Order: sequence, then structure tokens, then C-alpha cells
Amino acid sequence: MPPGDMIPFPEGTARAVTLSDLQNCGAWKQAFQNQCKDYRYYEIVEETLQCGFEHYYLLLEDNSGNVRAIQPMFFVRQNLVEGVPGKIRSVVDVIRKIFPRFLTMRVLMVGCAAGKGDLGACDEKEEAWVANALRTSLQTFARQNKASLVVLKDFPATYRSALETLYSNDYVRIPSMPMTRLPLRYEDWDEYFRSLSKATRKDLRRKFRKAGRAAKIEMEVLSEIAPFIDEIYPLYLAVHERSPLKFETLTKDYFLAVADRMPERARFFIWRQSGKIVAFSFCLICGEAIYDECIGLDYSVALDLHLYFYTLRDIISWALQQRLKYYYSNPLNYEPKLHLDCELVPLDLYVRHTSALLNPIFRRVIGYLGPTRHEPILKRFPNADQL
Repeated sequence: MPPGDMIPFPEGTARAVTLSDLQNCGAWKQAFQNQCKDYRYYEIVEETLQCGFEHYYLLLEDNSGNVRAIQPMFFVRQNLVEGVPGKIRSVVDVIRKIFPRFLTMRVLMVGCAAGKGDLGACDEKEEAWVANALRTSLQTFARQNKASLVVLKDFPATYRSALETLYSNDYVRIPSMPMTRLPLRYEDWDEYFRSLSKATRKDLRRKFRKAGRAAKIEMEVLSEIAPFIDEIYPLYLAVHERSPLKFETLTKDYFLAVADRMPERARFFIWRQSGKIVAFSFCLICGEAIYDECIGLDYSVALDLHLYFYTLRDIISWALQQRLKYYYSNPLNYEPKLHLDCELVPLDLYVRHTSALLNPIFRRVIGYLGPTRHEPILKRFPNADQL
């Protein structure tokens, strides 16, 4: 279905457009104005990520011709058992020797290709209207573009009320890998440290002592990263390649563009030892929160010096000095976050098959493929019931 074709629904029309079509659209800058990742971020993601995504934007207008929302979306060929371990994966691997594309489908993803999803309402009061518009238009758009699935990707639980219309109309909601959050209700690191369990404090002291016996490590916080991009990017890739779940791969151009076009929000933490960069962390600052987006480590020293914990201590200390109220971290690596008293920030996937005949069967099967089923440590978090 080429961009520009109209999809009617009772309250208005939906039309798929490209990023170039939005450059003179005032509603585009309004759609995510209250989000940390605003319209600039979506533009950066499309322009710099090379992951085989086909990006479109659903322009949602009411019957009076007013643009009420602009919803980013993209097509991708997705392996539905990505990150699924054990017997299920073994069975799928055997079947794929005969049918290579088994449980690999063309999917219409709604949301952000490199981050959590948000509804693109121009006015937050219109989120329920937007959800209804998506319910009645996404399936048509997906079918006409030969996609087998529609997935609303990583939408925070705060949208559950607005998205109830999907959940009650043939979509299944399953928990995605959650983010984590640490409320920063402390004066400094020392006060926070004293709030941790005795076992965690003992373990951290041991790690920090070991790092302290090595050559001095110094931290610098920057908003401009261009002079150091060739040094930090291999560190990002080193961590990325170890991840059991890989959806998008960030590029050098991505980091450079965020630093250039979102300088008031971008912060790059760099740690050097004997003049060499051994770790970095890319964060976004928005309101009273800091979002830790990704980390890079030099594994020739990282494990021995426990650099993950070293960097985390420095970021939290810096955030407390800035009087920020929350520290957010992206999914995965839950074990240390549990012991550091972080809480889960639930993210949801809303999924349906585009075939009305197959969807009832798919709804039963998809729960077994949900990513959180294979992370038992999540059950140990105090607010795990919110997933």
C-alpha cells in the first residue's frame, strides 16, 4: 500500500506518510512534545539505523480534517523466538532446517524502533481517540502490506487504560522485557548505599576496592561526542554482541545525531584509565529523570575492575548532585538491578494476527513465546505483579 492512500474509520481517516511528508507538518512537532524522545529522536532513528526497517507514519485525522495524531510505525521481518531458550527453541531449530522461515514473519511494529512506544496524540487528552483509530486502521494497513502480525511495541503500563480497546478487540497483551527505575530520594551516594542490604553493601565494597587498587579511573560528562566516537563505538558493540536479545543496532551516526540535534538532553559519560577510554554510557535527561540508554565497556579490563558497577555508582552520584528524582535503565541485566533496589517499569506488547481465522490460535500460542517467561529473576522484584 503506497503512502498517501486513505483508510477510513468511523471517527476519521488514517493515511500512511513518509518522514519527508512531515517536514512542514506542525502536528508532527506536537505529537511527542511531552516525551523525552520527541519528534527529533524518531527522525534520528529512521535516518541512522540500518536494521532493515521500513518506516512510515500514520497520520490520523478526524472527520473535520484536523490532524489529531501522528503514529510512528515500521515493518520488519521478526524472529518470534528471538531469545527463547530451552526445548521450544530446539524444536523450532529442527523445523527450520526444513522450513527456514518458520515463526519468522513480516510484522507491522507500532512505536519506536529504538526505545519504548508512545501514542502520538497531539493532545494527551486524545489518547483514547488515538487508540480507537489505531484499532480500526492498523489491521487494514498491515494486511495490504502483506504483514502477518501487528505489534504495538513496548508501550508503558500507563497506557493500559487507553489501549484497553485493543485488549478487548482481539489483541493479546503480553509483558515485554521491563525497564527498571530507581527513585533518587537520597542526598548523595553514601546515603543511598546505606539503604542497601548488608550483603549488597559488602559485595559492592569488595568490587570498588578492587577497582581502587588499579590505575586511577576518571569520569567526564559531555554532550558533544564527535571527537571520541571512534573510541567509544567499539565499546558499545562489545556489550551489544553479548546481549541475548538484539532488536536494533545503534550506529555511529545515531550517537552523533543525538548529540548534535538533542544537545540539551544528551549526556555521554566517559571513563578513562591512563588516558584510555575504558567505558562510556549514553543517557538522556528529561525533566527530573535520567534515562540510561546504553553502555559500552572495554572487556580487557571491565570484568576484572567491575566497571559496570563502577559506572553505575558514578551516574547515580552525578544524578543525585543534579537533584534528579529518578534513574531509569533499559531492559535486561536484572540481577544487579534487583540488589540495587530498583523497581520494574512494565512495558506491554499488544499483538494480533492479521488473519481473523488464525488469530484465535495465535492468541493462545503467543503467551508461550513472551520474553519475560524466560527471565525467572523478574518474579523476585517487589512489584513483579504489575507485569
